[in-house]
Amino acid sequence: MRQERVNLMETVLTMICVGMVMIYSASCVNAMQTFGDSLYYLKRHLFFLSIGLVVAFFVMRIDYRQLQPHARTLVLISIFLLMLVLVPHIGKESYGARRWFKIGVFHFQPSELAKLAMIMYTADFLARKQQVITSFRKGFLPPLLVMGVLCALTVKQPDLGTTVEMAVVTMTMLFLGGARLWHLGLIFCSAVPLVVYLIAKEPYRMARIIAFLDPWQDSQGIGFQLTQSQIALGSGGLFGVGLGHSQQKLFYLPAAHTDFILSIIGEELGLVGTLSIIILFGLFIWQGTRIIRQTNNPFGYFLGMGIVMMLGLQAMVNVGVSIGAFPTKGLPLPFISYGGSALIFHLMAIALLLNISKIEDY
Repeated sequence: MRQERVNLMETVLTMICVGMVMIYSASCVNAMQTFGDSLYYLKRHLFFLSIGLVVAFFVMRIDYRQLQPHARTLVLISIFLLMLVLVPHIGKESYGARRWFKIGVFHFQPSELAKLAMIMYTADFLARKQQVITSFRKGFLPPLLVMGVLCALTVKQPDLGTTVEMAVVTMTMLFLGGARLWHLGLIFCSAVPLVVYLIAKEPYRMARIIAFLDPWQDSQGIGFQLTQSQIALGSGGLFGVGLGHSQQKLFYLPAAHTDFILSIIGEELGLVGTLSIIILFGLFIWQGTRIIRQTNNPFGYFLGMGIVMMLGLQAMVNVGVSIGAFPTKGLPLPFISYGGSALIFHLMAIALLLNISKIEDY
């Protein structure tokens, strides 16, 4: 599988390089105005990227199969950190959410660890319990309870987007692992009213839904971010206004270098640039799937499946939010958006996927 491994690495490195260029382009004006240094965000991004690459290097050197016995321990660590981040003066609060630990210049988001831990736990469970996966009590309930605890702590931060992402990936893994459809349907029917309730009880979530349904009705209020994103994408036309010449990044589009970086890509590089990003993620999913299909180890098969689904789903949601197909959610575009712990854990996930491919060659 050496060629598949090389192809995947080339695709991810291409996205990382595109990300570095676009982060600087999208953030330089804001960084100069706020910090007096146009390279501020790029330098921080390179710092996190360096940490992520070092971590990925060490993960690549470990046989991923040695991690399987530690999957449950990783979940327990994640639960502890998700509880700890909710404690005032320990977890950092920003914009009404308490999702980060601040360690010097580094902001660590424990929900990123929780997503990977949940994937690893589910992969381990499916690999060990294939013969009882159709049983609700023995095969479906245990991962459901673990997922429920992680999701409850994540939504408490609050972070509904990551909660839904974690639940969708876990449920899809269980489905592909052989869980009964009626078990999944029961959980889905129970989850929908709960999600509706969580949205309805928070005014800012309701505002996002209203803005999603008709952002132009209040383009200077709740629909501001979505309308500015659509203006950016529409202004780019086929080939864009040129790299570095975006107008929306001049304090019009919030989160231009993070959640809405695709909108700046669309404005500066046009439809061609936007489609190129989507094609890169399509290639990633295809190449990752090829690696998974050639994997003989059940734990590696389910682990790789979860990683590809997690990154693919996050990319799909980010693209959907940028074009107005989904309500606004704070999920960055993997490898391209400015990021801290998210980038590090995404690189760790890629290292695990490459590790699966590497072990199969021996």
